[in-house]
Amino acid sequence: MGEEKILCRKVWKLYGRDPEGFLRSHDGAPDLAAIRSSGYIPAVRDVAIDVMPSEILVIMGLSGSGKSTLVRCLSRLIEPTAGEIFFDGKDLLKASAKEMIELRRHKMGMVFQHFALLPHRTVLQNVAFPLEVQGVDRAAREARAREIIELVGLKGREIYYPRELSGGQQQRVGIARSLAIEPDVWFLDEPFSALDPLIRREMQDEFLRLQQMLKKTIVFITHDFDEAIRLADRIAIMKEGVIDQCGTAADLVTNPATDYVREFTKDISREKLLTVRNIMEPGPVDGDSDQSVEADAKISAVAKTVLETEAPLRVVDSMGATVGTVHRARMIKALFGDRD
Repeated sequence: MGEEKILCRKVWKLYGRDPEGFLRSHDGAPDLAAIRSSGYIPAVRDVAIDVMPSEILVIMGLSGSGKSTLVRCLSRLIEPTAGEIFFDGKDLLKASAKEMIELRRHKMGMVFQHFALLPHRTVLQNVAFPLEVQGVDRAAREARAREIIELVGLKGREIYYPRELSGGQQQRVGIARSLAIEPDVWFLDEPFSALDPLIRREMQDEFLRLQQMLKKTIVFITHDFDEAIRLADRIAIMKEGVIDQCGTAADLVTNPATDYVREFTKDISREKLLTVRNIMEPGPVDGDSDQSVEADAKISAVAKTVLETEAPLRVVDSMGATVGTVHRARMIKALFGDRD
């Protein structure tokens, strides 16, 4: 193990009569046909993934793909059938129930699609609740809650009840409550999916603003690829309990590892996602070119220039140094190459 915040290997979650015995009888690696023919439900199958400190890892997949089950296995809200899960080097599957409760109370923040606010408590009391559970005295927990309430943009609404708030405001309370314990890792399961598009966009902006300040390690579930592109450092795409591919959004779109990933990403607007750096040919420039484009420019911003120029264009970094070349053929392939 290295510097991973979370590391999991060969994680399985099967539902059925005797899933542990079934895995043992198949040397820990049954195929999907054997699982189904034996009457088991394969929620998570042989998953290996790492989450690095301060990374936003987004897990995607259709309904029933296993993404929520996997995240609950990572926090042991659901017990995995088999595998290894390490949190800061500690083997969670060997931790006692008491140790897991302490980890969740002090190290793990969780936000789910349904806000689960306590209706008889005010915003201040809801946000302070996890600290109350920890035994923090009232003055200290309310002081901390007020700090977080201001952080998420709800200052002035401390005495409101959930019923007096909009959906977006309720979600902010849920986020504030999960942050009150200053978690090392933040698990978010489709936290914005119940919100209307405008509020959802605002909450994504708020989420990114908070991450800029707090630098949390985040595992975020969504079914919305546009949301994933906005938020993720890396994206893992799941299908039938398996991670088909994990990489940056650009990796998934330009180099899909499976037909499923290719289908999943086929409608993504490449010109708004990819940068010149994603499609350039690295290295020195052959010949003299007096035209250049910036490596971090979106290809939508430079496509016209590249397509109208027969010779390769120099690609320069933010300091003006040449880092590669981009040619018309590469631009055409990036925009249209893998589409039907």
